[in-house]
Amino acid sequence: MAHDAGPTHYRSNLRDLEFVLFEVLGRGRVLGTGAYADLDTRTARSVLAEVDRFARIRLADSYAESDRNPPAYDPATRSVTTSKAFRRSFSALMDSEWFRLQLPAELGGQATPPSVQWAVAELLLGANPAAFFYAAGPNFASTVWRNGTPQQQRIAELMIERRWGSTMVLTEPDAGSDVGAGRARARQAGDGTWHVEGVKRFITSGDWDWPENIVHLVLARPEGVEGAGGPGTKGLSLFVVPKFLFDLETGELGARNGVYATNLEHKMGLRASATCELTFGADEPAVGYLLGNVHDGIRQMFQIIEFARMMVGTKAMAALSSGYLHALEFAKDRVQGGDLASSERNGPRVPIVSHPDVRRQLMTLKVHAEGLRALVLYTASVQDDVALARASGSHDDAAVRLNDLLLPVVKGYGSERSYALLADALQVLGGSGYLQDYPLEQYVRDAKIDTLYEGTTAIQGLDLFFRKMLRDQFQAVTALGAEIQTFVKADSGSGALAQERDRLGQALENVQGIITALGGFLAMSQVDPKIVYQVGQNTTRLLLAVGDLVVGWLLLREADVALGALAAIERGDTGVRPSDRAFYEGKVAGGRYFAREVLPRLAVERSLAEGTDNAIMELSLDAF
Repeated sequence: MAHDAGPTHYRSNLRDLEFVLFEVLGRGRVLGTGAYADLDTRTARSVLAEVDRFARIRLADSYAESDRNPPAYDPATRSVTTSKAFRRSFSALMDSEWFRLQLPAELGGQATPPSVQWAVAELLLGANPAAFFYAAGPNFASTVWRNGTPQQQRIAELMIERRWGSTMVLTEPDAGSDVGAGRARARQAGDGTWHVEGVKRFITSGDWDWPENIVHLVLARPEGVEGAGGPGTKGLSLFVVPKFLFDLETGELGARNGVYATNLEHKMGLRASATCELTFGADEPAVGYLLGNVHDGIRQMFQIIEFARMMVGTKAMAALSSGYLHALEFAKDRVQGGDLASSERNGPRVPIVSHPDVRRQLMTLKVHAEGLRALVLYTASVQDDVALARASGSHDDAAVRLNDLLLPVVKGYGSERSYALLADALQVLGGSGYLQDYPLEQYVRDAKIDTLYEGTTAIQGLDLFFRKMLRDQFQAVTALGAEIQTFVKADSGSGALAQERDRLGQALENVQGIITALGGFLAMSQVDPKIVYQVGQNTTRLLLAVGDLVVGWLLLREADVALGALAAIERGDTGVRPSDRAFYEGKVAGGRYFAREVLPRLAVERSLAEGTDNAIMELSLDAF
């Protein structure tokens, strides 16, 4: 049910995207009213259709060429140059101004619920993820606007008006993911500005040649300030450090600031995205501004990190979806081998989609691609609740907690499943998939970084259990479990999903069993601290199990909606198109397949978690 093959690599699935948004999650309820009165459902559908066409045809155009001709670094000028084809695609993206959907009205944005924002993001990320990364400046500008002083809010306005680039600058060579071990320093210059010194690495969009200026948001440890700059993450502050100094009123550029790209990483994939080492204050001062004039860096930076984790999960899902659709196209066209059930030894050759194991692979790809889309958009719908409460001057504590719980799942589970399954999509194409004749090999290379970006999968698992469950006193996960249990016990009238609901209920019990086991280990670690290692061995397992559970629940919700639509088609209701019959049948089959093939595995995961000991922790390193 995707769009027909186009001139570029990208295969979108607008039909499924709209199904999840409007038929399953009911986002029509938040459109056209209140904070989103200017964006009704019809307009939102039109936006998605326009973005879809733009993404498939114009934005995707340079995807392969930019991989073959990645950015180049000139050590003499310490600058990065991107390819002409990429700059053409990026210019088209900025000229389209779809980025305004992410902006608050104060910065010239169109009030848009997060669910629609992330639906748009799927299409753009699927077409050209590097371009979306370079275009993340509007979101960073929103962070400057939200946290800045009135004077610094003018910087945010200039970032939008003049389309400046921007970066998030955390990682250091010796610290890696241990952000609190960072050694970059900031000293007061005496004129209200700061001088930042240090080396940062793995900086996405660290330097490139399209924008006239780049605004770096840099975590550094202030010196000489009482009550600030202590050890760990709490001692970090966030500084706005531009590539070029500028006039605050007009935005006109002045002198070059003392921040330079000192290396360009040569990467396995996502080569179009310039990942740089940045050096601050080596030869001349790197002038920066303390964001908000408050030493609150890690909290401020996490506003960007949370956006980035959602973005990475959406990118992973979009790539898997396009990869699945490529595999499906190939399987329908590739004729090879006879029908396994045929008694004719030398009978007619058939398309490989007729072979049972290829069908199994394709269905596995389908349910995970569509399940990850449901996971991303469900999380975005929770963000709708957060945004609506904020717009009304209130606070939806339950929605905030649930969003916090789901973010590491979207990022960690989404990236892991996508990377592994893209390799399966390549397998459907056989040797052809290993060639650059098809985009699958680039998808696989580009997808691996998703498991590493913004914290590895192991870090996401630790975050999920220790911060999003334990620190929350299990409130959000308990509420989510109750919602899933309500669906398990519901009776749609037909009983058509009775067995699948039962399997979902068992999966819920098994995930709860893993959480209970980890809680038990944690309690015992109060007596023997080393028992906490048994928790650490299972946090990634828990992350993936929660992902399977939530995706299984969402796919069965989709199947339930699809059954209702199929019944409406049988009745001849005018509100449902008979031409959508196969789409809805696929939804029912997908939910059943996931419940039968994936959810039962959680019983094994629970057993493994409950039986964990510390044998590998007690093993001599020489034995490895």
